[in-house]
Amino acid sequence: MRLTRYNLRRAALLVVFLLLVSASAAQDGYIRSPRLGITFISSLDYPRNEHRYQRALLIGVGWNRWPLYWNLVETAPGGYDWSRYDALVRDDVRHGLQINAILLGRPAFFQDGGSIAGLRNPVFADGSDTLAPGKAPNPANPWATFVYLAVTRYKPGGLLAAQEGWPRGAGVRVWEAWNEPDIGLFWNGTVEDYTRLLQVTYLAAHAADPDTRVMFGGLAYNNPDADDWLAKTLAIIAQDPARASNGWYMDAVAVHNYTYPRRSGLLVRRARENLAAYGLQRPIWLNESGVPVWDDYPGPTWTAATPAARVLRATTVQQAAFVVQSTVYAWAEGAETVFFHQLFDDCGNQPFGTNFPPNDGSLCAGGGLCWGDAHGLYRNDRDAACFSQHPLPGTPRPAASAFYRLAQVFGATPFASPQIIESARSVRAVFEEPAVNQRITVIWNRTLQPVTASIPAAGGAARLYSIENEESTLTPLDGAYTLELPPATQDDYPHRVAGDLTGIGGQPLFLVERIEANSVLQPATPETVPDFTPTPRPTVDPALDTTPPVTTMAPLPTATPPEFTVAWSARDDSGIQMYVIFVRENGGTWQKWLETADTSAVYRGQTGATYDFAAWAVDLAGNWSLNVELQPQASTKVE
Repeated sequence: MRLTRYNLRRAALLVVFLLLVSASAAQDGYIRSPRLGITFISSLDYPRNEHRYQRALLIGVGWNRWPLYWNLVETAPGGYDWSRYDALVRDDVRHGLQINAILLGRPAFFQDGGSIAGLRNPVFADGSDTLAPGKAPNPANPWATFVYLAVTRYKPGGLLAAQEGWPRGAGVRVWEAWNEPDIGLFWNGTVEDYTRLLQVTYLAAHAADPDTRVMFGGLAYNNPDADDWLAKTLAIIAQDPARASNGWYMDAVAVHNYTYPRRSGLLVRRARENLAAYGLQRPIWLNESGVPVWDDYPGPTWTAATPAARVLRATTVQQAAFVVQSTVYAWAEGAETVFFHQLFDDCGNQPFGTNFPPNDGSLCAGGGLCWGDAHGLYRNDRDAACFSQHPLPGTPRPAASAFYRLAQVFGATPFASPQIIESARSVRAVFEEPAVNQRITVIWNRTLQPVTASIPAAGGAARLYSIENEESTLTPLDGAYTLELPPATQDDYPHRVAGDLTGIGGQPLFLVERIEANSVLQPATPETVPDFTPTPRPTVDPALDTTPPVTTMAPLPTATPPEFTVAWSARDDSGIQMYVIFVRENGGTWQKWLETADTSAVYRGQTGATYDFAAWAVDLAGNWSLNVELQPQASTKVE
């Protein structure tokens, strides 16, 4: 990258930010990854409370993303009420989170068709669009005035920072100019209208804070070949004589992607190529991504046998794999920061107050409310505004553990020259961390069968991590580490790239090793798998663990011989001490079968009988799982 004044300033700010993150993490033990964020940790739409912040901090988040709605601030022309956003910014800063604030919304009295009244008036009170620090906004351009006031209030060293006595650097530094302007749901104006909004946002924000970052509104790219708004906006700006002196009116670009992890990398690459066509380099963020689950409430859990009814949804296990794969693809293509949507299910895309019990689809009759969007890394709590009836309220899904692994393994250390190496059977991403002489390899299976992969060793030992709270130390055999990669499972995603049998690959593994001299990155080759049993390790000190474990059982076939294997597991912050396994025959009374630290056993049943199984668990901190009212977690019939 050519070291322009723009890049040098951004690099300096990044160094300061990383130092602040490291200092904050040292104070309370939280990671606060500078490259990972979650949407709606807090916002005006959902309650700001300690529980939500602690759940986010526990898994290593560094950024919160939420909308700052203009129409909720300026409720009458010239009348501003910032009190609710003051509280929101104050809470984020108090918890050490960086903020990606979206400037969004429009008071009805400033509506101009699909655009904003006065948007094409000069930005500054002197009647010009000439940027200079400290210039006052033009009252005849209400959007410019709103942006200027917001940045002045919430920037580091701004009005709220002075009022609260915050340390240097605390405040909002990233301002996103609208959300998904390429979707009519959010923006009804033209590309030309949005281009002007972006220009006004950049000029007003930089007048208020020369060190701020104005981000192109996150693009959905629903039809990028026919309607690429970044390309169209750049083409318009290219005709502006002041474009170079005004940084092409953008300090960063954001893209959004759901369901198919590979597309996260493809969209980051597309944005990078769009910028490169004009000789530009800007940070690119994937600041909204995720996949809703169908096999957990409030998703449509009854659609297991009807793939067409659950297109673009995933299982909870696939959702966890998506978190890692989407991030890796985006980082490998140059994304600076990756966000996931969202912390809890909250209300999804359903109306506020939508609620119903877990059901088998029968509530759908007559158009009744029977399912919702389950995007959350955590399930909703009992007091949630929507979807509050999960039998394990407030508990993490496997995706929360996957997010934590990313934060834990990558931390805050800068990586360089990431590479994606693909074969017909696996995907391997390699990240070098020169500052600590370390290499991180993330690998997963892209087939529906188990795959054995060989990774050339860079040193004499490596640490292996899964996304299921397991880790161990490996030594290379004949100069390579040999891993067995769990298979992917069918997800029926309809728009896959050639070679992908499913949209989401198998469970990723992380291999972290010190680099020795003369190590060379080479393609993976299959080899024999040595005996290897990962040792579960706690993710937090049991003394700090107040979250109950969540148990799961491996699915059983519909029919089985009299002797069959039953397997179970649990996800927890501190590690599992013991399981209690229950069984019932032909729908009768639950009976305790085992108390064990093992995770599988052989059961001997009677021909013709049906068996249900359920698991409790207690973790190293003494927290018991919350499924007191036993429900079948795995079932089969002996034939």
